[in-house]
Amino acid sequence: MQIFGLKQFPLVKEGDNIAELIVKAAEKEHVAFMNRDVIVIAQKVVSKAEGGIIHLKEVKPSQTAEEVAKTSGKDPRHVEVILQQSNKIIRRKDAHLIVETKHGFVCANAGVDRSNVEDPDTLTVLPDDADHSARSIRSGIRKLTGFDVAVIISDTFGRAWRIGQVNIAIGVDGLCPVIDYRGQKDMFGYVLNVTQMAVADELASAAELVMRKSDGVPVAVIRGFEYSIGEGSAKELIRPEEEDLFR
Repeated sequence: MQIFGLKQFPLVKEGDNIAELIVKAAEKEHVAFMNRDVIVIAQKVVSKAEGGIIHLKEVKPSQTAEEVAKTSGKDPRHVEVILQQSNKIIRRKDAHLIVETKHGFVCANAGVDRSNVEDPDTLTVLPDDADHSARSIRSGIRKLTGFDVAVIISDTFGRAWRIGQVNIAIGVDGLCPVIDYRGQKDMFGYVLNVTQMAVADELASAAELVMRKSDGVPVAVIRGFEYSIGEGSAKELIRPEEEDLFR
């Protein structure tokens, strides 16, 4: 398996065609696409292209945001944007807000942040529908190159029991994001009862090894991984609340 980071990628602005930018960057770096490549794209560039930029001067914090800001130490306008992007707050401790986003993801601050944003008084939010974004980009790459690839839109999430963050898939198209081994036997003949591998998350995390935030590499091409082709959806990776033992 090979992973290529596309380093010659321009700063993205609202209205940019991400598929075109990816193809042009690949051409500059002499990376020729192939069928069954997996394209992993950082959420931030997708959000920028889709207009997911919030200007803090236009945000009026609610009473709830003001109250949360007192204990979290965050700008109440920042808190207000987090609340607007959330279904509910799951945990709150000091400066940390763990929420369920309107998409159903459980993560810190609803994915709202200001890293890699040119204007310090702006924030980015997650795409409204990252699966739809992935489908659009996949379709665009196919039209421009003739090759059928899979697309993953990734973001950085923390993990409840582990130090450090990893990239996970928040949008998927072209591959089945989960491999279900339940009912199959292991090498010693034991039946597997619970094993489901989050393939899309594993690919997103692998791609992050060449997509370091400080290096300005928002896109990676993974080649040589055998996956099951399918429409796919990142929603398949969300554990239903009734099965969540930690809420």
